[in-house]
Amino acid sequence: MGPEQHSGERKPRSLWNDAWDDLKHNPLFWVSAVLIVILVLMAAAPGLFTRTNPRACNLSAARHLPSAVHWFGTDVQGCDVYARTIYGARSSMLVGVLATLGTAILGSVIGLIAGFRGGWLDSLLSRLGDVFYAIPLLLGGIIILYTFPNRIGTPYIVIVLKVVGAVVILGWPSIARLMRSSVLQVMPNDYIQAARALGASPWRIITHHILPNAMAPVMVVATINLGAYIAIEATLSYLGIGLQEPAISWGVSVSDASGLGYVRSAPHMLLFPSLFLSLAVLAFIFLGEAAQSAFDPKRH
Repeated sequence: MGPEQHSGERKPRSLWNDAWDDLKHNPLFWVSAVLIVILVLMAAAPGLFTRTNPRACNLSAARHLPSAVHWFGTDVQGCDVYARTIYGARSSMLVGVLATLGTAILGSVIGLIAGFRGGWLDSLLSRLGDVFYAIPLLLGGIIILYTFPNRIGTPYIVIVLKVVGAVVILGWPSIARLMRSSVLQVMPNDYIQAARALGASPWRIITHHILPNAMAPVMVVATINLGAYIAIEATLSYLGIGLQEPAISWGVSVSDASGLGYVRSAPHMLLFPSLFLSLAVLAFIFLGEAAQSAFDPKRH
């Protein structure tokens, strides 16, 4: 074989390479990615967007309409709605990210064990997942948070972890089912059987052969779930059992804006937090849909 033939050979491309090539040419991916980058910057460094203290309130300026001084107006306490909307991204994104990581890790581990081991352990974990899967996430979250209410002076991080815990407890079965299904699809492949024949340990088979080929669907669903969990946090906070003052989140702002006829007299209090909440949810859902299309084996 001549050198010119060697130079013309191409290395086999992985699913991840093909997916990235597809994502690069998908406008929906770039729109959602830009929105998510902005939201992450808002959560991580709100000082880049506003120098106003979101807790600096002036009752004499309560419910003022948007103006050059207060771009989004003020709320019932006279707090700047723009500043509270910017700072609200931190709590909402924090709950969404932690809940997504928790459900993804717990669900992936359980699904991986069930699919890899099989037998009675698979049956036991699958039935356990069915029990939790039968409980609606929002309804179950309401019950859990009503059962363990926040007290006066409860630390902020404890309030956040309660909401995250409620979501993780009820949200892992969908990830576990998906991971189990992916593992069962990967297990019969020749490279798994070859690795076993060569004496590879179960840990090496899992980390080097199963996970790289089974994680793509989980990552896609986890991305979509992140947007859903942000919406669930807002719903729980709106009902008064999620995040609460002094925490600042979009759900808390929506809850504050919905009382005593403020929707009619000061609609800006509801409009802007709801708008940012909707953009965040849609951004992660669109990113998940773009990734789902890119990782679809039928396209490659």
